[in-house]
Amino acid sequence: MAVRAIRGAIQLDQDERSHLLQLTAELVTKVLHENDLEVANLISIWFTATPDVVSEFPALAARELGLGDVPLMCSVEMNVKSAMPLVIRLMMHAETPKSRSEIQHVYLRGASGLRTDLAQ
Repeated sequence: MAVRAIRGAIQLDQDERSHLLQLTAELVTKVLHENDLEVANLISIWFTATPDVVSEFPALAARELGLGDVPLMCSVEMNVKSAMPLVIRLMMHAETPKSRSEIQHVYLRGASGLRTDLAQ
């Protein structure tokens, strides 16, 4: 089985804790579903947030989904002037029989504009 990196992002409407947790959970759930992954397939998830997101760590949403034994990391995106605001990104590492071309990267809500070539 191969190790694959899966990308995803979602744009928040506001930097509010419960909203961040809800939308981050939506993103994680959609990435798992679209790639036919179970928790046992996961190696790690790295979350980033734009500098304007300070209400909560996105990894908490993954822990609340039952991913407490999956290594999780959060960091801040570069503060680029033209960057889209209020964005949570993830890079999920997982074991899967899928080829690289079969992986479904997930860009939701306003974040679909980040990668129009990959957005659903």
